[in-house]
Amino acid sequence: MKTFFVGVDEVGRGCIAGPVVAAAVILKKKEILSLKDSKLLSPKKRKILSEDIKRNCIEYSIAKVSSKKIDKINIRQASLLAMKMAVEKLNKRNIEVVVDGVDKIDTSHKCKAIIKADSIYKEVMAASIIAKVYRDEFMEDLDRKYPQYLFGKHKGYPTKDHLHALRKFGSIGEHRKTFGPVKILNE
Repeated sequence: MKTFFVGVDEVGRGCIAGPVVAAAVILKKKEILSLKDSKLLSPKKRKILSEDIKRNCIEYSIAKVSSKKIDKINIRQASLLAMKMAVEKLNKRNIEVVVDGVDKIDTSHKCKAIIKADSIYKEVMAASIIAKVYRDEFMEDLDRKYPQYLFGKHKGYPTKDHLHALRKFGSIGEHRKTFGPVKILNE
C-alpha cells in the first residue's frame, strides 16, 4: 500500500486576536513552482499559490482553534490541536506526517517534528501557504465587522495600530484574553 507524505503547519501563534489555523497537505508528484515558506511571499503571491496548491494537490485540509479555546488550553496546545485536527480531516489513512516545529502532534500516524520544515519540505511550505491565506481571509472578514481594529492590516498581531485600537475600544470576543496586551486591559 502506498504511503502518502503529509506536510503540516500552523499560523497565528503570535497574534493577540483570532484563531490559530493549521493546514495539512498531500502533494502530487507534479511540481508546484515558487513554493516557499509563506512568510517569504507577498500576500498576492500566497493567494495565487494557495489556489494552485488546492487545485493540484492530492488532498488538503484546514482546521482552526478559536481564541476562546486558546485562552482555555494555551497557544502551544491550541497549535498542536489545530494541526492534529487538520491531519484527522484528511481522507487518506496511510500517511506519514511532518510537522513544522519542535512538537509532534498526538496522532496514530507516523509523525516527526522538524524545526524549519517549512523551508525544507514542499508539503509543509504548501500547508503554511494555505493556512496563512485562510487565516488572513478570516481576519479580513473580521475587519469588515470591526473596522476600528484594523484587522485587515495587521491580521491580529500586536502592532502599534492594533494596541492603540485595543486601548481605545477595548477587547472583543476574538481577542485572546490571556495574552499580555489584552490581559492588561482587562485587569
